[in-house]
Amino acid sequence: MGTAVCELLWINYLLTEVQVPISLPIPFWCDNKAAIHITENPVFQERTKHLDIDCHLVRDQFKRGFITPLHIFGKEQPANLFTKSLAPPAFSFLLSKLGLHRYAPT
Repeated sequence: MGTAVCELLWINYLLTEVQVPISLPIPFWCDNKAAIHITENPVFQERTKHLDIDCHLVRDQFKRGFITPLHIFGKEQPANLFTKSLAPPAFSFLLSKLGLHRYAPT
């Protein structure tokens, strides 16, 4: 999550520089409920000590109103197109969520 939030910050700065308005907070879809809970819960947990820097960055952007972490089921996560090997029906479903279509020249 930390890397993705850094990318969002960079894109926000770039779009602000070229005067493209952005509506905040940005919905941040995540398929990990534990990560969302850690982001929204300010209580320090000893078990998450290794996540400390990323947690602070994400939590800080959540508190500032830059992002809103929202849950999405893994089967509906469009990012899985780029990270997982999928069966054809799942691949087509996620491809359609991105607004893309399969095209094979004949």
